[in-house]
Amino acid sequence: MQGKKIIIAADHAGCPLKQQLVDYLRSQDYEVLDFGTSDESVSVDYPDKAYLLAKGLYNHEEDVGILVCGSGIGMSIAINRYSFIRGALVCSPEMAKLARQHNNANVLVLGGRLTSFDTAKTCLDLFLTTPFEGGRHEIRVKKLERMDHEFENQ
Repeated sequence: MQGKKIIIAADHAGCPLKQQLVDYLRSQDYEVLDFGTSDESVSVDYPDKAYLLAKGLYNHEEDVGILVCGSGIGMSIAINRYSFIRGALVCSPEMAKLARQHNNANVLVLGGRLTSFDTAKTCLDLFLTTPFEGGRHEIRVKKLERMDHEFENQ
């Protein structure tokens, strides 16, 4: 993936894993834009954090994002509402690699209550270092770009 800058955000349930990932990324010389939350005792709505991350990607502050909530499901649903986002809910290293190789995913979504730090770190490393294969996968990704509510305008 491009650059060494990453946007990351989490709700209260994803806060502990997010903080571990922020610390890890900074130790690897990444510049991290942390959009919170930093207090797991205060309830935070995951759509609000997904919105902030999407806005940062849309404004080209960075090219890649990471979202963490309890299961990863809520963040995945929320972030994929934006047509320029390809968010991948990942629970294994193989999924992280394939999300990049085949889907050109630009947002990694993790379940903070379901994913250990070691697994998350491995997934993150693969997500950040695996190139998009293009080819037949490029055709499929381009089809996703055309799916932005096309039927609603008829």
